[in-house]
Amino acid sequence: MGDPHIKNSGSTIPVLIAIGANLGNPEKKVREAIQKLCDLSRNKPKHSSLWQTAPVHCPEGSPSYINAAVSITVKEGTLPESFFERLLELEASLGRTRSGIMNEARVIDLDLICFGSIIRREKYLTLPHPRAHLRSFVLAPLTEIEPDFIFPGLEKTVTELLESLPCPTESSRL
Repeated sequence: MGDPHIKNSGSTIPVLIAIGANLGNPEKKVREAIQKLCDLSRNKPKHSSLWQTAPVHCPEGSPSYINAAVSITVKEGTLPESFFERLLELEASLGRTRSGIMNEARVIDLDLICFGSIIRREKYLTLPHPRAHLRSFVLAPLTEIEPDFIFPGLEKTVTELLESLPCPTESSRL
């Protein structure tokens, strides 16, 4: 049925989410996450293809990631903090456990990239995501669904950001 706090009438806020997985059956988990995120959208959601990406800044021997991006809309009045909590709950429902190790291999990872034009700098939530504009594994899937999107506080589109990266991550569309 969906989340009653998200599916309501009224204006909407665009939300961008990056998805990644590299443990278990990552393709299956990413597809499950895409479906669950699309179910949260008030309007027709958009999602990218799946991308296979080499691990970046990960522990030695980490397997490749499967990445994707989703663009959904939520009801105006939805707080980014409550939506972020919803993403954490969704990760847990898909089997994610957190050990505290930075960039560890994971069953699923849902990163809140942008929440409308909101800018936040808090301990547990920074919007837009502080490194998204530097990561080709986030930008490449986003170019499929939101090529002209401009991150709050930046001037270049997602496509221009991807093209300007000095060393893009090795990625291929599946």
